[in-house]
Amino acid sequence: MMKKLQKLGKALMLPVAVLPICGILMGLGYALAPGAMGVPDAPTSGVAYVVGFFLIKAGGAVIDNMAILFAIGVGVGLSKDNDGTGGVAGLVSWLMMTNLLSPGVVATIAPAMCVAGSTNEVAFGKIANPFIGILAGIIGSVCYNKFKDTKLPDVLAFFSGKRSVAIVTGVVSILASVVLLFAWPVIFGILVAIGNGIKSMGVVGVGIYAFLNRLLIPTGLHHALNNVFWFDTIGIGDLTAYWFPMGKVAQGANWSIGMYMAGFFPCMMFGIPGAALAMIRNAKSSKQKYAIGIVGSAAVCAFLCGVTEPFEFAFMFLAFPLYVVYSLLYGVFAAITVAMGFRAGFMFSAGATDLLFSAALPAANNTWVILPTGIAAFVVFFLVFNFAIKKWDLKTPGREDDDADSEMKIELANNDYTAMAKVILEGLGGKDNIAELDHCITRLRLEVKDNLKVDEKKIKSSGASGIIRPSKTAVQVIIGPKVQFVFDEMKKMC
Repeated sequence: MMKKLQKLGKALMLPVAVLPICGILMGLGYALAPGAMGVPDAPTSGVAYVVGFFLIKAGGAVIDNMAILFAIGVGVGLSKDNDGTGGVAGLVSWLMMTNLLSPGVVATIAPAMCVAGSTNEVAFGKIANPFIGILAGIIGSVCYNKFKDTKLPDVLAFFSGKRSVAIVTGVVSILASVVLLFAWPVIFGILVAIGNGIKSMGVVGVGIYAFLNRLLIPTGLHHALNNVFWFDTIGIGDLTAYWFPMGKVAQGANWSIGMYMAGFFPCMMFGIPGAALAMIRNAKSSKQKYAIGIVGSAAVCAFLCGVTEPFEFAFMFLAFPLYVVYSLLYGVFAAITVAMGFRAGFMFSAGATDLLFSAALPAANNTWVILPTGIAAFVVFFLVFNFAIKKWDLKTPGREDDDADSEMKIELANNDYTAMAKVILEGLGGKDNIAELDHCITRLRLEVKDNLKVDEKKIKSSGASGIIRPSKTAVQVIIGPKVQFVFDEMKKMC
């Protein structure tokens, strides 16, 4: 199970890589144009506003469509040979499921499932989320892997092979939509019920809410809880009460306004940078620059504007137990922060930009508490992540098995990749003995039909640095960082 999650995590690296810069653009944009997020009395015209608004929209173009990126990225990443057809299939699945399960369509095909104003309507209104994006990518890649070699009768020959993948994906997506038609509102409704229970638990409830909010990020179901606490689904509306009307504290609130937002600030602004530092420190020496690029930039993004997905998706599937710990830390710090009387709100997320402008509103309280709690969050997140990564050898960015330092430093004796690939293929028993061909950063990864035909001495004579046999049919040939070129030649020969 963990290996499958780690494979999914690697597939998500492609879309995740683009998110940090988008978050930074949005953070700078909101700093220049606070009026764009509804800050009372903030200017909504002028050069600074126009530039800021432009940056917000540039970053938002990707952040707001993150689920689509996941559908395509997972579709490509989990497909054999990382073929783009899997990405197209993932997009097809996404478009079909989100359209078939949109409120308007559901209200037409199953009126009883989507009554105006009901929880179901809210549930289907949130169907375009990262969980559905990842599910669509998985459906697309599985359909590609299963049907890419399909041979149809001559009259339908045009639709053979890879062209059949999108067709099959469409059929599977329809069936998945039928299942989700009944399952999605039930899951969503359960979370709303949990929210009602949490409301009565005060500060402890805040901690539970923050924990569940982070834990549900991979599924997109955190939107259900957010609707309960931030908006007027069950009569709370913490976010709208904090900012409405024109910065005046709402009257008659039966909760401490801002309590369901305040606890996220120390974690997003300071905790994530601490966790990122631990990951960078524990990355393999040859991959530290890579780790800085992924989690370092994501930490800046989280501090500025509270966009945390670039950081979270970078490790949640590679090291899910650590993600559970990460969510627990959110719960602990959220409860402590609120108990200390800190109150702050946000229009976008719990970053420095929102804190700066929300601190001037009437509902704000003890904003100075962000300094001690923030410093504590940085230290605790760092220590916990540093300990967990070392103790359990977790595969956070820069620590993946495929990135071993010795393999990254391998230099081939010559650059005749065609000759090298030919010898390796002969040592594997020829192209007819190859059931599956793939590669990672330093190795050829193969599945063979008959393991007795594999000649390790022959393979090593090609110049390969080593051979690993994880199972009877699995063979890994260590090439080094130039493995892509050998793989390309072998793919032609096969």
